[in-house]
Amino acid sequence: MLELKSQGTSVPYYIPGQTNQINQIKQIDQTNQMNHTAITKLWKQEIDKLCSILYKLSFLGCDGAEYSIDEGFQIWQKLTIDVREEKRSIYLVGNGASASMASHFAADLAKNAHLHTEVFYDISLITAISNDMGYEWVFAEPLRRRAKKGDMLVAISSSGASKNILCAAEVAQKMGLKIVTLSAMSSQNPLRSKGFLNAYVPAETYGYAETCHAAILHHWMDMMENKGS
Repeated sequence: MLELKSQGTSVPYYIPGQTNQINQIKQIDQTNQMNHTAITKLWKQEIDKLCSILYKLSFLGCDGAEYSIDEGFQIWQKLTIDVREEKRSIYLVGNGASASMASHFAADLAKNAHLHTEVFYDISLITAISNDMGYEWVFAEPLRRRAKKGDMLVAISSSGASKNILCAAEVAQKMGLKIVTLSAMSSQNPLRSKGFLNAYVPAETYGYAETCHAAILHHWMDMMENKGS
């Protein structure tokens, strides 16, 4: 269908042979609308699922004490402010996607919250320690050599069972670091009992765990940025 304009009015008219094409276009539009509705519904379900997991975020202290979400973030913020005021360092560790989060928030905290941060992702360091000592020591060994009492370790693990993360937490405990852990999957995962403060979300998949951990870390970083230096 085309439109002819005559003296400010539009007059529709059909070109012979185009009726089938018009019907096909209408059918395509209807199919696209149905697909869009289905996609929107799936996306809403995904958002609802993520929200339900984040609402169940819990914080445990080193003595097993439970804190509300607000209390947990306030404790974390106070620990971080102390690190900044005492000019100490924050070390962040994780594997895979958790490693990218460690690097991401090390950068954000340094740039936006004026904290000294460090990660252990230099390829020469990783391969040397992995080859000579074993991958489980890839974070613990440099932490042992660089960290000092009063520094902070942020340990990120979806499963809460990664050996190299657990080794790092155990070394940090012995050295007197302030340890904050982020874990998911099983509520009984071993990392959840290693920190001074332990954040946990009941996510059953790596995708949900990683997305929730990223949201938690962003909130922590934003709290520190808004607090100023």
